[in-house]
Amino acid sequence: MTATLGKPGTRLGLVLAVCCLAQFMNVLDASVMNVALPSIYEELRFERHDLQWVNSAYTIAVCGFLLLGGRLADLFGQRRVFLLGAALFTVASAVGGMATSPGTLIAARGFQGLGAAVMAPASLTVLGTTFTDPTARAKAFGWWSAVSGSAGAVGVLLGGIVTESLGWRWVLLINVPLGIALVAMIRGAVPETSSNGSKRLDVPGAFTVTIGLMALVYGIAQSHELGWGSWQVAGSLALAVVLFAFFLRQQTVSDHPLMPLGIFRNRAVTAANVVAFFAIAALFSTFYFLTLVLQQVMGFSPLATGLGYLPLSIGIALGGYGVARIVPKVGPRPVLLGGLLTACAGLMWVSTADETSTFLGSILVPTTLLGLGMGAVLNATTNAATSGVPREQAGLASGLLNTIRQMGSAIGLVVLATMSSARADSLLAQGEPLQHALGSGYGLALFGAGVFTFCGALAALAVPRRS
Repeated sequence: MTATLGKPGTRLGLVLAVCCLAQFMNVLDASVMNVALPSIYEELRFERHDLQWVNSAYTIAVCGFLLLGGRLADLFGQRRVFLLGAALFTVASAVGGMATSPGTLIAARGFQGLGAAVMAPASLTVLGTTFTDPTARAKAFGWWSAVSGSAGAVGVLLGGIVTESLGWRWVLLINVPLGIALVAMIRGAVPETSSNGSKRLDVPGAFTVTIGLMALVYGIAQSHELGWGSWQVAGSLALAVVLFAFFLRQQTVSDHPLMPLGIFRNRAVTAANVVAFFAIAALFSTFYFLTLVLQQVMGFSPLATGLGYLPLSIGIALGGYGVARIVPKVGPRPVLLGGLLTACAGLMWVSTADETSTFLGSILVPTTLLGLGMGAVLNATTNAATSGVPREQAGLASGLLNTIRQMGSAIGLVVLATMSSARADSLLAQGEPLQHALGSGYGLALFGAGVFTFCGALAALAVPRRS
């Protein structure tokens, strides 16, 4: 595989800017819809239990096709695939912004996720193959991680501003000019790569894992309403197990596996991906539930909710970039442990917020702690999961990391949402006021997110000191 970088100074900066913009758009879209959900619910007349699919359709599509997207970048050239993903993402955003029914919006979000699944691993592959010097690589991943993490919080702020001033549709339509600019930047800055390897792809594997994940998420989501023993829930979970087993079996016998299982022999890759699963499950779920706490429990407006995310956003950016020089010196393990335990403390604290809480007393400090910790974790996991991987598997490692992150997002949210709904419904049945019942349910979900970060810290003990 070869690449021409041209003049290192200017070109490297442009490549980094392109990759950061692409990841900003990917992560932004996973969170920007949260503040707009109440408006979407009213205008498009969603069923209450179906509203989560506005987010789940996106994350499931991303998760299911990220590995395929990573292999596309390896086999067909990083710039060509990067352009394909950016174009698909932009068109799907336009369709979603003009949707007039729940089905159209959910379908558009799914195609957005497909575009992101192609674009995200391509951007990380470009970074990994362009920045080969360890110090420069650490700084590049520092910027990428800071943008990746802070985009989630910025998305909530932007969603609040846009929803309150222009309407929810512009939460999606704003991607159109950004996408056009990104396509132009990719064409001008990103070097093309070439490969002499086989162009065969495991497309059935991608569909198998995607349908399996959809079945798993659907089964968990319906368990509260229908019961774990219902045929719908039991059948969905059984289908998920069968499809995942078939997928893993297929990867061991296929001549062109979507996910060569041999990559898991790399201890750093395996441990870092387990950490990433729990960390992103916690962070993505926090964006969802903290938004509901601020609006439905504490009475914030959409704009005030967005502004309330600034400490978290700034904390993630500072945490991600601040550890860029530390990771190469001390290795990823101590950074991961410190970051996850700091984030855990912040989540445990913010989970106590209720209808009597204030922003200064219950939100400001814990969300800042959460941001600083998660920023450090995002940087260190990216470094650990992609370092020491052969060049020809750079896209695979990138796609695997992003897949695990999105899997954490999808599964973490539905698990915590099920717990939250069960707690709230139980309190409502006992005659508790709606605001208090909702606050208690959301608080339980945020506590659960804190448990996720602690599990991630346990997994971080297996990360090698030096990646």
